[in-house]
Amino acid sequence: MSNEKFKKRILVLGCTGSIGSSTLDIIKNQPEKFLCCGLSANSNSKKLDELSLLFNCPSTLTSKDGYDGIKKLLEETKPDIVVNGISGSAGLTPTILTLERGINLALANKESVVMAGPLIFDLAKKNSCKILPVDSEHSAIFTLLEQCKLENVEKLIITASGGPFRTWQSEKIAEATLKDALKHPTWNMGTKITVDSATLGNKGLEVIEAKRLFSFSIDDIQVVVHPESIVHSLVRTKDGIVYAQMSEPDMKHPIIQALNWPKVENNFMKPFDLTDTKDGKRTLTFEKPRTNDFPLLDLAFQAAKKDNCHPIAFNAANEIAAWAFIDEKIKFSEIAETVEHVMSKENLWNKVVRDLKDIFEADELARKFAKEFLKV
Repeated sequence: MSNEKFKKRILVLGCTGSIGSSTLDIIKNQPEKFLCCGLSANSNSKKLDELSLLFNCPSTLTSKDGYDGIKKLLEETKPDIVVNGISGSAGLTPTILTLERGINLALANKESVVMAGPLIFDLAKKNSCKILPVDSEHSAIFTLLEQCKLENVEKLIITASGGPFRTWQSEKIAEATLKDALKHPTWNMGTKITVDSATLGNKGLEVIEAKRLFSFSIDDIQVVVHPESIVHSLVRTKDGIVYAQMSEPDMKHPIIQALNWPKVENNFMKPFDLTDTKDGKRTLTFEKPRTNDFPLLDLAFQAAKKDNCHPIAFNAANEIAAWAFIDEKIKFSEIAETVEHVMSKENLWNKVVRDLKDIFEADELARKFAKEFLKV
């Protein structure tokens, strides 16, 4: 007799990306617990068809199917949890449609929180479902806050690898090529997020996301550079003690945590051991970020502090500039210059966000200014 009714049904959005691939690897390794009930991909229909056959999952979707396609996919598949691994602002609509239906959301799409945090949190509360962060940093903070208790924590400390240019001189960073930017020292990720890691723009988005996810003052959030990527984030309690979450840099860890929540269960991953290295020892280092050389981090802190439409402008300008760099139309240094230019139009971003219309209008306007600035 089939035991499928006892398995957790998982809908994987962005199944050909790094988050989606990691999620499918988890499902493959724990078939007794998890069932893939649906898949979506951006445009790689060939890979989507292969995965559909592999996981015996007929319900699939490509981005060309749009809003109605996502609605139909959610209705057909009836998932217990949706993993949103879609990259960029395109992930916001699936987030909203998932939460509107009261389905728990394992969220790797940080833009959903950066663009529409208050709106999606209200949706989750209204429909009695949970937003479970899948970024390694936010997953770590989520777990640490549960264990240390929110009322005892006074500071969130987000770790950053520092990216491939952590030790480069300023002049050399400004002339970095796409090939240079894609040589991330510890993580294997998609193109856009790897470029964002090189600029520290990704860490900036995570700062905004942390403020909104955990309702902390931006003054109580700190970023430290930790090149080994073993400590995924830390919290400092009121007595001055710091607690950390550690594991090897593998996105399957936070995904498993989200899929199993609220339980903590055994899995197929190798248990973390501090001395399990070639020479039997491990060094962990921490340093301050070089914000003069990586200005996007400071710009993100400013956007988080000013709130309203400022985070939307930060994200939109960064997306336009990062993709222009990926398309080799602009220099590396022009990414931060673009974001700074767009955010300098402060009065436009002071508008209070009331609904999705406000969000999309601010997003469109910021993209327009970014394109005009770059002439792309």
